Amino acid sequence: MSTPDADELLRQAVATLAVREDCAWAGIFFVEEDRLVLGPEAGTPDPGRRTTVPVVWRDTRVAELAADGAVDPADLETVAAEIADLCLVGWDTGGESWES
Repeated sequence: MSTPDADELLRQAVATLAVREDCAWAGIFFVEEDRLVLGPEAGTPDPGRRTTVPVVWRDTRVAELAADGAVDPADLETVAAEIADLCLVGWDTGGESWES
């Protein structure tokens, strides 16, 4: 059995958040040049209830983790720290849409 790649692990991370009772939607926005580009996402968006935390790798913001609902920001910060290395692989989509 093969090990999941970074893309699959990032999809799993947002899917795990989105099925929580306190979360309707979760997504990762990758930093590309001077803008954020939506990558993997799961659930039903409710932007009015969105909380975001930076995903930082070696003092550099490489992405933002977002969740819609009543998710504790500390929980998001924990997930953000866990996925920081994975975001390096997917953070430059070169303007291409993220494939679900």
